[in-house]
Amino acid sequence: MECAGKGSRTPCAGGPPTRGCHRCRAVAYCSLSHQVSHWSVHKSECKRLEQQMKRADVLNDFPFAFTREATQIQVTFIGCYLDYMIHRLADGWNLPSELCPCTGPSSPIPRRLTTWKDYCEWRCIPLYSPAALLLHWPLTVYQAIQLAIHQSLLPQISNELRIHYLGPEKELLQLPVFGELQALFPGVRMHIDLVGPAVPHHSVRRYMDAIALESNCASSFCGMVNKSICPMLGVVRWTVAVKILSIIIQKAEQLLISVVTLKLHAGCYHDCYGELAKDSFPHIILAPNAGIAAYTSWLPTLELIKEIKVPAIFSDYCEEASYLAACCISSATGTTPKIKIQMNPFRQPLRVEESALFLPCYSNCFLFGL
Repeated sequence: MECAGKGSRTPCAGGPPTRGCHRCRAVAYCSLSHQVSHWSVHKSECKRLEQQMKRADVLNDFPFAFTREATQIQVTFIGCYLDYMIHRLADGWNLPSELCPCTGPSSPIPRRLTTWKDYCEWRCIPLYSPAALLLHWPLTVYQAIQLAIHQSLLPQISNELRIHYLGPEKELLQLPVFGELQALFPGVRMHIDLVGPAVPHHSVRRYMDAIALESNCASSFCGMVNKSICPMLGVVRWTVAVKILSIIIQKAEQLLISVVTLKLHAGCYHDCYGELAKDSFPHIILAPNAGIAAYTSWLPTLELIKEIKVPAIFSDYCEEASYLAACCISSATGTTPKIKIQMNPFRQPLRVEESALFLPCYSNCFLFGL
């Protein structure tokens, strides 16, 4: 937590800011002088932050039973095992395979999943499993697509969906979890182009293909013996052998099964779009934890999105960041977001502590879109 008046004419006093705003309780200051000098800036946001803080209890409410100690993910461990199944990632938490969705759904997906509890009941995952700490990525994709359909920005999905996914960062260490989209969108061939400056250049033109052929898990990690391919992630392999990949996908299409293909692109979206659109014009654009108000590089991308008239859904860590992003979108495009700022029921159930505000912050906490 930083002093809200940091950067003013006088330097901050030593130590953490302990003098909070008594009205909104969302900001704190290192000293009375900084609080007084910052009021000219803070007064325009104070009432808005006060209203946001009133929703803190709802944001902090999750059905999970695991403790904070159980949520300490070893990210570096996960990054070393991108070639393995999602339950192999769970081994980094010392979890048994029954705590993550490494087998096919036991029943058809309900008409609409609206809460973490709905999802966990459908996938037979106990609420004491911390699998949601990774699965919030595909579930946020699911929720964003459902919002776009509900707002008539996207037609009902038939058998194919092309997504341009902007600004991946932490996801690059957790890509196998996107295999769960097979269960969430059964029978749909899903192609996701991940575009962003954080994508390593050596990963460009590499693919991850996720194929589900049957309903049982054959992975030796699960301890099951079967000739099928794990439906949670199916075959997860990194390869530049496009010919081999094409054969695999063609076979999957002939069997009318779900296929999830990821392709990585290094660079800003507005610079990469020309080449991307030649191979894969998107049905929808997604930008998780976008930080639109924090990065000026978003301006040409927002102008491009307006020009190509493709629905775009964004998320951010807190309501205030989403509000500021919506203001930037309106300024850049001349239109207000068609999908109003709303809480994401599938936000990551692990609070982000490194925040400039006392507002509850979670990965993919709020959704909004054009």
